Amino acid sequence: MAKKNLQDFIKDLNNLSFDSMYQNDFFLTWEKTLDELKATWSVADALRYLREHNISTKVFDSGLGISLFRDNSTRTRFSFASACNLLGLKVQDLDEKKSQVAHGETVRETSNMISFMADVIGIRDDMYIGKGNTYMHEVSESVQQGYKDGILGQRPTLVSLQCDIDHPTQCMSDALHIIHEMGGIENLKGKKVAMTWAYSPSYGKPLSVPQGVIGLLSRLGMDVVLAHPEGYEVMQDVADVAAKNAKESGGSFKVTNDMKEAFKDADIVYPKSWAPFAAMEKRTNLYADGDTDGINKLEKELLTQNAQHKDWCCTEEMMKLTKNGKALYLHCLPADINGVSCKDGEVESTVFDRYRDPLYKEASYKPYIIAAMIMLAQFKNPAKVLADLEKNGNSRKFAE
Repeated sequence: MAKKNLQDFIKDLNNLSFDSMYQNDFFLTWEKTLDELKATWSVADALRYLREHNISTKVFDSGLGISLFRDNSTRTRFSFASACNLLGLKVQDLDEKKSQVAHGETVRETSNMISFMADVIGIRDDMYIGKGNTYMHEVSESVQQGYKDGILGQRPTLVSLQCDIDHPTQCMSDALHIIHEMGGIENLKGKKVAMTWAYSPSYGKPLSVPQGVIGLLSRLGMDVVLAHPEGYEVMQDVADVAAKNAKESGGSFKVTNDMKEAFKDADIVYPKSWAPFAAMEKRTNLYADGDTDGINKLEKELLTQNAQHKDWCCTEEMMKLTKNGKALYLHCLPADINGVSCKDGEVESTVFDRYRDPLYKEASYKPYIIAAMIMLAQFKNPAKVLADLEKNGNSRKFAE
């Protein structure tokens, strides 16, 4: 892909229609138009260009980015903080254990109380089926009502940092990495992507990454293959979305129980463990009932089930099946690496080590993707804002 400058990114934006992103949220990628997705990638690239050329991208003089993580996180937590800082916002983490939520404060009340000077709220709530995305919508509706009633001076943007259905910031970052590695979005049509289950010695990994990948890459005319052992199905609604997307984009979507079939002639592979949808549903109900014994029993059952599929691993032999033996290997990290983080896992250490730098590069797009989501929601004319940033030419770092 030819190296672009800021004017190229601005030109790309001016050829896209994305007005409905203004004063809106980012929940699921398939709720956005293709132009809106392209606008997010263009703004992310523009912000990266400016930072790499030592131009400040602070478009806020004050304000808060509120983060709420209901699951552990390293990459996404720091990516959100980096994105907010990139735009001039300070991050404040909402620790529900230290808030009045523990004393019965309602979602509506909490949402408004934290938002008096907040411009964005980032939420990660991915562990329980039917809960995370629903909770995010409740927060969104609460701040929208607060803004409408004049309680809030601005309408905070809500960005999903991972829910039970999709992981939009991760998958949009993955896609931008692919776009750059493949030399442009126009080169993705017909490329084969293997989104495959892989063995892990742990249980309960969310479904949102594989679901997000098939839901997004099927929009780009790619041949998407979802592979998993029998019993490790994802949400049928999302599989239906992927099939519909593939039909509309001129790509294809296929489900197989054969990892080798998925890897054969693949241009891109994404071996990643996840828990079966049926088990995650059961887990959600057990937690709702406070059934500790049931939860422990389910964990043992799932670990036993996982152990039957240790051969689902991204090995050197498996990689030889891919296009010219050189498929692009993706992972959201951290990966379960054989002989490093576990005895048996998702990927052999030699494969992981060979792709370490590209993997870290893949992760590096996420702060810019999140910042782009915020900018598109907070500014009606982001192309002008980007042009003004370059024109102002304020240094991000003092030049010695």
